[in-house]
Amino acid sequence: MNKVGHMNKVTFPNACQLMRWHFHPVGFEGSMDAPGSMIARLFDRASGETLIAIAGLPCATVMNATDVERIIEAIEAELESFVRPQLLQA
Repeated sequence: MNKVGHMNKVTFPNACQLMRWHFHPVGFEGSMDAPGSMIARLFDRASGETLIAIAGLPCATVMNATDVERIIEAIEAELESFVRPQLLQA
């Protein structure tokens, strides 16, 4: 079941929690770096090693489900473009 689709407005900390659930078991950390943008970091929970960090993702202190889904999609798109070239080298 999609947890994000069932709520109207979420605060930034709650949006980060939704993203943590979405990306589990990979670790997720989000922080606002400006009033309208955030940095998202995905990391290996075992080692703490950063897999990818993306700055400048549009966000707000209060967002709706569509905003959160857009951030998730942007992170996944970045992750795919980042991971695929490494897999091809193996």
